[in-house]
Amino acid sequence: MPVFFSFAQVREDLAKHTAGLEPAQIWRTIGANSLGFQLKHIAGSVDRITSYLMEQPLTDAQMAFLRQESSGSEDIADLLALVGANLSQSEDRLRQLDPNSIYEARSVGRRALPTTVIGLLVHLAEHTQRHLGQAITLSRLARQPG
Repeated sequence: MPVFFSFAQVREDLAKHTAGLEPAQIWRTIGANSLGFQLKHIAGSVDRITSYLMEQPLTDAQMAFLRQESSGSEDIADLLALVGANLSQSEDRLRQLDPNSIYEARSVGRRALPTTVIGLLVHLAEHTQRHLGQAITLSRLARQPG
C-alpha cells in the first residue's frame, strides 16, 4: 500500500506544482537537468523498476526511453499524462504480486544486482519520491527569470 500512497502523492503534487508552466520553462536546464527530465525519469523509472519486480527483462522500448529522458519538447499536459499512465500501469502490475512473495529474490539491471521484492517495493516508493522532490524544486526555479 505505501507505494500506492506514494504514487497518489506524486499525482497530486505534480499537478499542483507544475500548473501553468510553459515548455520553455519545463525544458530549461537548471543545474544538472530540467523539469522535463525529472518527469520523464519518474515515468521511465517506475516502469523499469516495476519490470524488475515482475521478473521481466527490460524491453528495447524501455531502453530507448531511458536514453531519451533528458530531451524533449513536450508540454506539461503531455508529461503529466505520461507520468500518470506509467503510475497506473505500475499499480495494475503490482496488484498481481503475491503478498507472500515479499522476501523472494529479484535482480536489477545488466549486472543482476541482488535484491528482494520488498527491497524493490521500498526502492520504487523512495526513488519516485526523491524525483518528485527534485521536480517540485525545479518547477519553482523554472518560474523565476533565468
